[in-house]
Amino acid sequence: MARRRSPSRPEQFAGGYQDRMRTAQQAQQSRVYDWSITVGLIAYGVVYLLIGWIALQIAWGGTSEQASQQGALQELASKPFGTALLWIVAIGLFALVIWRVLQLVYGHLKTDRKVSAVGRGIVYLVLGISAIKVATGGSGGNQKALTARLMAHSGGRLLIAAAGLVILGIGLYQIYKAWKKKFLEDLNGGVSRTTILLGRLGYLAKGIAFAVTGVLFVFGAIDYDPKKAGGLDTALRTLKDQPFGTALLTLVALGFACFGVYCFVWSRNARH
Repeated sequence: MARRRSPSRPEQFAGGYQDRMRTAQQAQQSRVYDWSITVGLIAYGVVYLLIGWIALQIAWGGTSEQASQQGALQELASKPFGTALLWIVAIGLFALVIWRVLQLVYGHLKTDRKVSAVGRGIVYLVLGISAIKVATGGSGGNQKALTARLMAHSGGRLLIAAAGLVILGIGLYQIYKAWKKKFLEDLNGGVSRTTILLGRLGYLAKGIAFAVTGVLFVFGAIDYDPKKAGGLDTALRTLKDQPFGTALLTLVALGFACFGVYCFVWSRNARH
């Protein structure tokens, strides 16, 4: 009687990979997975609507609230059922992290799309963690305090300057996405002109804000001034202090609101 040949190691590896691929595809086709991404993108949109609202208040009257993702989470926490809403936001954002991980591992993405998926996954993860901190009574983090601590260490200024250049690059890429309408790659099927306009205005506003933030990080490192490298809130307040700053910051705030609404459309048409 002939002995049955056991599979070789390459065959075992290939079989295991195919099993994982099937499992990932089944997960991506499930209603729970689809629903989770929808909730996550809606939550992301709500955060940017709140950032836009705070930025608009800074432009026209001034407010002590931070026009940043952490500030938006704090604003959400102050609303009725705020804690419950923050937990929903956190769960949705963690679902987006899983989405990006599955894309990276099984999505056969091009290099630029892989880099984008990594960057977005990190943003969703950090924002989700911040949402949990705020929901449990924490502050969600202090950008200026962290920058000051980094500057106190050897090489900290170089690290901050490098971070500034990375943020500047992200901002310029957001502007490029708005110009070339690259965000349409994230959507399934045809979209309306209104959706395209919302996406372009949203990514343009994000690009401007990130670019200013990156420049401030670099100059903060050069001048040894952590107050300049204060993140998105500092960047928007710097815009307010420029000639025609109220009008410029108003446009950026409306752009953030456009991005928030675009995320709602994205949630219904996400390509995954």
